[in-house]
Amino acid sequence: MLQGKKALVTGGSRGIGREIVLLYLHNGASVYYIDLAPGDSLDEYQELAAKHGSEVVYKEGNVSDESAITAVVKEILEESGGIDILVNNAGITRDGLIFRMSTEDWMNVININLNSAFFISREVSRSMIKKRTGAIINVASIVGVIGNAGQTNYSASKAGLIGLTKSLAREVAGRNVRVNAVAPGFIKTKMTEALSEEQRTALTTQIPMGRIGEADEVAKVCLFLASDLSSYLTGQVIHITGGMGM
Repeated sequence: MLQGKKALVTGGSRGIGREIVLLYLHNGASVYYIDLAPGDSLDEYQELAAKHGSEVVYKEGNVSDESAITAVVKEILEESGGIDILVNNAGITRDGLIFRMSTEDWMNVININLNSAFFISREVSRSMIKKRTGAIINVASIVGVIGNAGQTNYSASKAGLIGLTKSLAREVAGRNVRVNAVAPGFIKTKMTEALSEEQRTALTTQIPMGRIGEADEVAKVCLFLASDLSSYLTGQVIHITGGMGM
C-alpha cells in the first residue's frame, strides 16, 4: 500500500509510534523515526524492512529543541530526497490540577506535543509543496476535543494540534498535500498501564464499545491517511475512541 514511499515518524520507538512504524514497514514504506533513543524494536524494524525491500533509519533528536530538531529534519530530507509521509506522534503527559501545575510541566508538554509539530511540519511541508504531493498526520487526542480534568496542559497541546492541522490543510491543499489528525481515546500504552484497575474500570464505563483501544488500531487509521485510499481527505480529525465523546 505504501511501496516506494518515505515516511518520517516522531516518537517512533514505543507505543502508538512503534505500531505506526511497524505497519508502514509492513506495507512497503521506508521509515525514518526520531526519538531520544532507538528503543527495543530497532532489530525488529530492520528485519521487517529487509523483508519488504525498504529501509528503516533511526535519528536521535529532541523534538522540543527547535534548532536541534530542525537540523535533524533537514538531514533526513537531504538523505531521503524528500519525505512523502510525516507523522507527528511525539508526546508526553505531565498531569495535575492547574492550581498545582508547575510552569515547567506546562511548557514541557506544550513544547513536545505542539511546538515540535510546528517545527517539523514547517520544514517538511516546504519539501512536500515543491514535490506537489504528501500526507501529514498529526496524532492529537480526544481530550483535545472534550477536555479532561487534570490535563489542562495536555488538552491544550492537543487542541492546538487540531487547530494546526486544519489551518495547515488549508494552506497546502492546492499543492496536493493533505493534512489530517487522529484523536485517540484511551489506548493501551505505557501511559495507560500506569492506571490502577479501579481507574481502568471507571474509564471503560465511559466507552460505548466497553474496552480500551489497542495501539495498532490507531496505526491502521494512520496507514489509511498515509495511503491513496484517503486521496480526497484533508483537514479532518478522526476520532479513534470506541465511541467515547461522540
